[in-house]
Amino acid sequence: MFKQLDPILHSQVRLAIMSLLVGVKSAEFAFLLESTKATKGNLSFQLSKLKDAGYVEILKTNKGNYPLTTCKITAKGLDAFTDYVNCMEDYFKTFKAK
Repeated sequence: MFKQLDPILHSQVRLAIMSLLVGVKSAEFAFLLESTKATKGNLSFQLSKLKDAGYVEILKTNKGNYPLTTCKITAKGLDAFTDYVNCMEDYFKTFKAK
């Protein structure tokens, strides 16, 4: 009856990251850090999980003398996020029907 939720996206920080990236062309690590309120280590770990799944691309460059990490959602990531949101909507519709 219920579709299985994507375990990659069924994490508070990873879902927050994807929710932020879906609405922008790309986002800097600092923006994601501030928006998610995660620690640097946890954010890095969660981004690695999303990258390994093929849901985000991570670009490491320099801005002046400082490292700059930017992230953007991939087509696969957008599809996965859309499927996840649709599954959640189905869960809520079933709850409301009772």
